[in-house]
Amino acid sequence: VQLQASGGGTVQPGGSLRLSCTASRFRLRYWGIGWFRQAPGKEREGVSCISGDDGSTYYADSVKGRFTISRDNNRNTVYLQMDNLKPEDTAVYYCATDRRRACTLDYSGMDYWGRGTQVTVSS
Repeated sequence: VQLQASGGGTVQPGGSLRLSCTASRFRLRYWGIGWFRQAPGKEREGVSCISGDDGSTYYADSVKGRFTISRDNNRNTVYLQMDNLKPEDTAVYYCATDRRRACTLDYSGMDYWGRGTQVTVSS
């Protein structure tokens, strides 16, 4: 099982990025997939997740109204659309799963992690 996160980059405050999480050897639609981030010197934190059963979505308070998670089953990809980015969103972003249908923003139970992608928000 492999996950791969991509789409990071450097943007100015107020800008947008779309991250993608793709998978090999399994179908993302059946499992909850979460996006997590870790800034230098800080603990990893949950950003958003989408469940594998009914597609319910959840967001950390810090990103509500700015980030949108979605899934394209045909492309086997989960996206994180990030709008109105702020300098405090700067971090390495990872997608991960614990192979359960329900999703969670608690990173401690995740057992499959994709290689992260760097997001830098700076003027």
